[in-house]
Amino acid sequence: MIVVSNALSAAATVLGSLLNIYFWIVIIAAVLSWVKPDPYNPVVRALRLLTEPVFYRVRKWLPFTYMSGLDFSPVVVLLAIELVNSIVIASMYQYALGLR
Repeated sequence: MIVVSNALSAAATVLGSLLNIYFWIVIIAAVLSWVKPDPYNPVVRALRLLTEPVFYRVRKWLPFTYMSGLDFSPVVVLLAIELVNSIVIASMYQYALGLR
């Protein structure tokens, strides 16, 4: 059971790290949207490629996130990331510790 526990703990660590990286990507994309950067810049294009599909789905499922010219979909994505971190990742860690 130690192997399963270590594998689950490693998976939780990797998933948590990926979610934290995406958290910062969303924040950077939101801040960049305030200053209207060059759309042909490779960094800006990469950020849009990583975030826009998720933002589009949030806007589609929750149409009230875009009102009066303000887009609140990054806030919803950040809250969802924190919720997954707090519930799913923490539960994976606790379950992995219980298997030892």
